[in-house]
Amino acid sequence: MISKTGIHATLALAFLSKLEPGVYAGATQIAEAVGAPPNYLGKLLKQLAETGLLESQKGYGGGFRLSKPASKIAVYDVLEPIERVSKWNGCFLGRVRCSDKSPCSIHYRWTKIREEYLSFLKETTISDVAK
Repeated sequence: MISKTGIHATLALAFLSKLEPGVYAGATQIAEAVGAPPNYLGKLLKQLAETGLLESQKGYGGGFRLSKPASKIAVYDVLEPIERVSKWNGCFLGRVRCSDKSPCSIHYRWTKIREEYLSFLKETTISDVAK
């Protein structure tokens, strides 16, 4: 479904959603909470900050926090910069030429599942995950 990196990113944002307003959490604290290596998670959190999902602050009392309410952040928003889930449009069987005009044997079934999966990611928020 999604990679370990995608899972760590989603869980990290769920953890951050539970912080009091204005409070930052350090990468090490977040990594311990989600079971990820601190250096690896720090780089991942920095990447998510660059996309605008997180705010970061250096120094004492710094770290990361959500840039907007968890109810306004879809899981899709977290996974897209990491997994590129919007690009999952290739042929499930690996055919170079597979389309509605020249479908493989499972083209229409895969298209339906892909669309439902992407809708699920877009409709599920970080606050849903944090519950």
